[in-house]
Amino acid sequence: MTDESAEYVALTRLQASYADVVTRRAWEELDPLFVPDVPIRIDTVTRPVVSLVGAAALGEFVSGALERFEFFEFVILNTVIDVRDDGTASGRLWMVEVRQERDSGEWSNAFGLYQDNYALYDGRWRFAERHYQSLARRTGTGRAEVFPLSADVARAVDG
Repeated sequence: MTDESAEYVALTRLQASYADVVTRRAWEELDPLFVPDVPIRIDTVTRPVVSLVGAAALGEFVSGALERFEFFEFVILNTVIDVRDDGTASGRLWMVEVRQERDSGEWSNAFGLYQDNYALYDGRWRFAERHYQSLARRTGTGRAEVFPLSADVARAVDG
């Protein structure tokens, strides 16, 4: 396996670990996935953009958002990663949340895109910056609400 292949596998493991932590709501396991004071930007499109700093702030925010769901699963649909020679990398992660409301039992899906920067920190790949944008939401059997990609989200990953 080439060095680039090993790095790609390590980065996809990081992404899968994040999906696993969020699905299990294991917020105390977020910290090792991020560099300290990581900047995080969350754009749900229908609410003001949220800017956070650090894994703990992210865990608090996501935990509050997920409280209303009795079922929740974070599913990675696709990922593109560019590993650079300087110990950094960038990528896009396309995902869907599969969920059910605790009170109403209503089923919904939320599709989104993460644009990430990664860095080697203490010998392991970690998230160094995260930008999230909602792409679509569907509740029940109705038509999905679809949102256009913003210009900064549509930026290319090198490679």
